[in-house]
Amino acid sequence: MKRPPPPPSALAVVIPAHNEAHELPAALAALRMALRHPEAAAVPVVTVVAADACTDTTAAIAAHWGAAIVELPAHNVGAARAAGVACALRLLGSRAERAWIATTDADSLVPPRWLAHQLRCARQGWHCVVGTVRIRPHAALAPRTAARHRAHYFAGRPAPPHPWGHPHVHGANLGVAAAPYRATGGFAALAHGEDRALVAALEQRAYRILRTDACPVHTSARPDSRAPHGFGAFLRRIALDDTPQGDMPLRAADPEAEQPSTARDERGRPAASPSGGAAVERACQKATAPAQRPSP
Repeated sequence: MKRPPPPPSALAVVIPAHNEAHELPAALAALRMALRHPEAAAVPVVTVVAADACTDTTAAIAAHWGAAIVELPAHNVGAARAAGVACALRLLGSRAERAWIATTDADSLVPPRWLAHQLRCARQGWHCVVGTVRIRPHAALAPRTAARHRAHYFAGRPAPPHPWGHPHVHGANLGVAAAPYRATGGFAALAHGEDRALVAALEQRAYRILRTDACPVHTSARPDSRAPHGFGAFLRRIALDDTPQGDMPLRAADPEAEQPSTARDERGRPAASPSGGAAVERACQKATAPAQRPSP
């Protein structure tokens, strides 16, 4: 087991987005509340929106809210998330070495204590915090599908007050210290599963990982998700499954059971790919430093 990380000296908040003009304002409003928490307000922060192949006003909305913007044509959530992190750490300068990286999604609402919770966990010695989600109501989400999701998602959760070391990984609710993030190569340029690949790499190298349900993020239940194999795709699959709920093969239908195959170098880091490092570097060079926090 690795030694605990030093207390974070800065925050890097990263949100990948592909044509999210409709959802992004609510996500940034929720993030603003989290940034106003006294524990989060005590450290410098940079917020970056990675606008990936956007043809709408996503970038303009992010700028209006005071975020730095990385624009890239990757059509790849892993590359977008990596570009956002690289940009945020570059903008933090000398503070980047001890920064805490928090990622969420443009269709998700973080709770007011989200960043404070992650910082507290980091100060307790965790290198990575893997959180949970709750689905927000959506007109297209049938009650039967919602019930199937709950049965799958909470399978094996112990009764309170016992903690739940859940099996899930969500880029919408993930935090990691900058040093281990860099040591494992960061987010790989994967079309899906980049979050799970990063956590798997951290586990391989014996970093201290906290899986917790203490501070869930509310995420969209829209069926037309941006990632072809993401959360919305999973909801579509269980909606089409005619198996009676009691006999439903919950684990087999779990998208998180699909472990992405990621080429790695001799040190266990993601190998370079055409949509990875070079594209990220070009995107970072285009970004400009924002105000320390979203504008009031």
